[in-house]
Amino acid sequence: YIALNCLFSMIDMKPPISRAKMMSVTKSAIKAIKLYKHVVQIVEKFIKKCKPELKVPGLYVVDSIVRQSRHQFGVDKDVFGPRFLKNFTDTFQNLYHCPEDDKNKIVRVLNLWQKNGVFDMDIIQPLMDMANGAIVPPPQFLNVCTTIEITI
Repeated sequence: YIALNCLFSMIDMKPPISRAKMMSVTKSAIKAIKLYKHVVQIVEKFIKKCKPELKVPGLYVVDSIVRQSRHQFGVDKDVFGPRFLKNFTDTFQNLYHCPEDDKNKIVRVLNLWQKNGVFDMDIIQPLMDMANGAIVPPPQFLNVCTTIEITI
């Protein structure tokens, strides 16, 4: 639970957020992997409730946690990325309440995610469209577990 306390401390952060603080939050999130749903919820809540100038650092925390999780556990075992996806539309709507000058930083992260294959383009494109003021409905996720083939 110490790891979660570190994450809760994000709420009181003042900009700019140091690289050391970002790494500390990321490490805490990874350590609390068994509570990953809570970790994601805390980060989403931070992005929703923080001051406008902390929105982009909140996105950097999402990016850092997802990349570290994929690096440490592999893409197949990363639980953070899929969990953040559940509320991505809402999270990005909250992110875009940042100062106008920061919107290009959000687009830059989305471009990096596209380039590095972190998330599929069908997920990234609507989030980029939001930067231009588009109102985006939440993505419809297909249930990939609809058919189970058993061979004997």
